[in-house]
Amino acid sequence: MLYAIISEDVKNSLERRLAARPDHLARLEKLRDEGRLVLAGPHPAVDAENPGDAGFSGSLVVAEFDSLETAQAWADADPYMIAGVYAKATVKPFKKVLP
Repeated sequence: MLYAIISEDVKNSLERRLAARPDHLARLEKLRDEGRLVLAGPHPAVDAENPGDAGFSGSLVVAEFDSLETAQAWADADPYMIAGVYAKATVKPFKKVLP
């Protein structure tokens, strides 16, 4: 089943985010390579594709997991969570309708 992982950054997380980014991306690339990743990306903190020093306010990942518990465990082990970039990660079942 698909799950949406909606994560919220702590304030002033950009420096920590940049430091943990390679490990974070490696986990997402593994999901992609397994054919389980639907989409992933950050939420810019300002209305711009490249927010610069404003950084990001969080992230969204939609991916396939065996259960809600498995998806939550994956989210809890994210390098951004471990590095203190994320204040919290909410995991919800997701039903893809379009496209």
